[in-house]
Amino acid sequence: MSNVTQPKDNITIGFTTNIIFGPVSIPPLLIFLCINGVVLFTLRSKPVFRETPRYVLLYNFIFSDTFQLAVGQLLYILAYVHVYMIRYLCLLILQISFLTTDISSYNLAVMSLERYVAVCFPLRHSAIVTAKNTGVSIAVVWGICGICTIIRIFMLILLPSSPLDQYMLDFCSKETFYEHKVLYDFDRAFTGVTFTSVGIVILYSYFGVMIAARSASSGKASTTKAKKTVLLHMIQLLLILSSTLVSPILSAIVGKVDRLTFVSIYYALFVALVNLPRCLGGLIFGLRDPTIRPFILYNFSFGLCRPVMVSGK
Repeated sequence: MSNVTQPKDNITIGFTTNIIFGPVSIPPLLIFLCINGVVLFTLRSKPVFRETPRYVLLYNFIFSDTFQLAVGQLLYILAYVHVYMIRYLCLLILQISFLTTDISSYNLAVMSLERYVAVCFPLRHSAIVTAKNTGVSIAVVWGICGICTIIRIFMLILLPSSPLDQYMLDFCSKETFYEHKVLYDFDRAFTGVTFTSVGIVILYSYFGVMIAARSASSGKASTTKAKKTVLLHMIQLLLILSSTLVSPILSAIVGKVDRLTFVSIYYALFVALVNLPRCLGGLIFGLRDPTIRPFILYNFSFGLCRPVMVSGK
């Protein structure tokens, strides 16, 4: 499709796609964005949440998920109203999106290790999982993901491509921005390393907790809960991994369907595989925790449901 006819086609196709997906998908995602915001506010509202390593890790995880959801929602709304941005702004937004996705994955590994230490080494947990060590772990996660993001940016700048000060003729996405196969190869390689390493850590933690649960003579309730939590970490990792399926699916169908069908499939995949998994972290890990749940409900109800303090680790 030439650049001369593309804007006109985009207007017609975008209008039809907006009628189908806009009113259905945007309001629920905004609601989940608000839910995540309430959970984040709750995690910073009490000293016990700000100082407990488990809740600090949870805050970092939900923060990165919420940021990713906000960026994805921004891109979705801009495409919804046919705002085509300048390329360097699209570059910045895409790299922030990739950064938060990587952070969420590695943070799940650290959260699983924290539960593993709590169950398998309960007497040493307070000495190993300290506020300082938690901060170092979070800094390492951000550092690893930040280095990968910097490499991506340098590759995009150094490789020959369209000028960064040029306006895009389509919505901002990796599929419309990347112009070299090496960029896709780098993303696939880093994604493979990330999800393989994080998956191994979570599986190791899960089986370690499971073995501890079988041999424990007491505290079976807390051990079982930890096992379920680590299992949820694996499920959440798989949900994040599902976002990497978007590009292969689109590559498989491009040229085989008309543009209206292609754009409709793209929007559906974006909502289902990219945005929707980011909506679940706050609900899964926030509301199931008996310590933080009353305070989340209290903030949701604007102070009408007074929280009851529940002690527990």
